[in-house]
Amino acid sequence: MKTKIHATAIVDSKAEIDHQVEIGPFCIVKAGVRISKGTKLLSNVVVEGETEIGENCTIYPFTSIGFAPQDLKYQGEETRLVIGNNVIVREYASIHRGSVGGAGVTSIGNHSFLMAYVHVAHDCTIGSNVIMTNAATLAGHVVVEDFAYIGGVVAVHQFTRIGRYAMVGGFSGIGQDIPPYMIASGARAKLFGPNTIGLQRRGFPDKTINEIKKAYKILFREKLTLKEALSRIKDEFPSSPEISLLVEFIEKNKRGICR
Repeated sequence: MKTKIHATAIVDSKAEIDHQVEIGPFCIVKAGVRISKGTKLLSNVVVEGETEIGENCTIYPFTSIGFAPQDLKYQGEETRLVIGNNVIVREYASIHRGSVGGAGVTSIGNHSFLMAYVHVAHDCTIGSNVIMTNAATLAGHVVVEDFAYIGGVVAVHQFTRIGRYAMVGGFSGIGQDIPPYMIASGARAKLFGPNTIGLQRRGFPDKTINEIKKAYKILFREKLTLKEALSRIKDEFPSSPEISLLVEFIEKNKRGICR
C-alpha cells in the first residue's frame, strides 16, 4: 500500500513516513520527522525538526508541529518532540520541541486531545488522556499529568505542574501547582475542592472519592501547616494509593501549591 500524499504536499525525502499515513493538501513535512501508521495530516500542516508522531493521530489544518522553542537561549541545538498514539490536534495549534535548558524533549501522551489554538511550549510533558480546550497555553517546562482537563483561554506559568484528574476552569491563570483530583479556577487560580464529578465519570468508587474529600479538608480547610496536614493525612490514610499520590505530588512541589 502506497502512502497517500496529496500532489500539493511537500515531503522531504529524509522524513520517515509509514506507508499507511495520509498527508493532505499543502502540508509540509521536513527532514527528521517520523510519522507512524494510521496518522492523518488533513491539510496545511507544517511538521519539522526531530519530531515523532505516533499511530492513528489526526492533525488538523494550520497547525505548526515541532518548531524551534521560543527561547532566546536556543542556538539551534538538536532537540525533540514526541507525540504518542491516538492524539488529536485541532486547528491552529502550535507545539514546540524541547530546549537544551530543559530535558531536550517535549512530549504528549496517548489519547490526548488538543483543541484549536492550543500552544504547548518547549520541554512540556503532557500525559495520556489529557484534554486542553481552545486557546489553552502552556509556558515552558510545564507538566500536565494523566486525565487532567484544562479549560479554554487558560495560561499556565512555566515550571508549573497540574496533577492527575485535576480540572482547570476557563480563563484561569495558573502560577502554582494544582494538586491531583482538584478543581482550580480564577485569574489567580484558587482551589474549589475535589473534582468529584470528573472522578465519578472516570469510575472512582465512592469510598475513594470520600477519602479525597477528607484529605482536601485536612490540607486546605483546617488551618494546619502543610507539614502538619501531610503528616495527619499519612496517619489517617496509610493504605490509599490515591492519597499517597496526592501526598507525593505536594511534597515534590517547588513553585508552591495552589490553595
